[in-house]
Amino acid sequence: MFQNLMPLVESANAVSFEPVVFWITGSLSVLGAVGMLVSKKAVHSALWVALTMINLAILYVLQSAPFLGVTQVVVYTGAVMMLFLFVLMIVGVDASDSLIETIKGQRMLAIFAGLILVVSLVLLLSNSFYVQTNGLETADLEYGGNIQGIAALLFSKYVLIFELTSALLITAAVGAMVLAHKERAVPRKTQAQMAKELFSSGNYKGPLPSPGVYARHNSVDTPALLPDGSVSQISIPGPIIARGAAKTINQKDIDEVQSISEGRGIIDKEVEDQ
Repeated sequence: MFQNLMPLVESANAVSFEPVVFWITGSLSVLGAVGMLVSKKAVHSALWVALTMINLAILYVLQSAPFLGVTQVVVYTGAVMMLFLFVLMIVGVDASDSLIETIKGQRMLAIFAGLILVVSLVLLLSNSFYVQTNGLETADLEYGGNIQGIAALLFSKYVLIFELTSALLITAAVGAMVLAHKERAVPRKTQAQMAKELFSSGNYKGPLPSPGVYARHNSVDTPALLPDGSVSQISIPGPIIARGAAKTINQKDIDEVQSISEGRGIIDKEVEDQ
């Protein structure tokens, strides 16, 4: 009986799960790419790209390239994409900004570059059916491992391309900083100036000031003083106004609030009066 089961065991051991993993991870990668394109929010697009990168890392490991798989997860998914995601959450992106072309003809240029990429991928895939490869395991035997093989090729045969790529990335980073930097023509407004402009414009939609603000008492029949020194009659309850019991504000208190809003102290105001 055991002799009859041996062929079944050998055939089970011979079954490779590589095609199954390839179709699952490949489908998820394509799904992430399509989701990135159709998503209306930048944060959702970043999450779809992260899904694609994780599945690409699995494909690298499946193709006997564990170093590239770990690098894909640590560098791109764990560092670059998360940094990009945090920037989107902190800064925010307006959906209307994506429809504005800052460079003329960039849409046609993007379509042309996309067509070149599609043609290159089709030629590369069609050529792969006719080229006989030995696999990474055979290639790594010459250097003693996958990491050693990448290092040997990176710093010997492809060192010029590697340095040009690093220079291109640094130039792109510096260019992005220069384009994003804006020279300030006027000094930044202080919080006191913005508050004064907000109250003086008459368009303030916040909560009503409570009675006694910037005053010497907490009486409900005394109107409040706004940060610019003006009197706010709406801070007094309606019945008190109807009975004519509202009190007036001392002019000295108004002058003190106005001097504070203008950045002057009370002592300076008294010296000017003298």
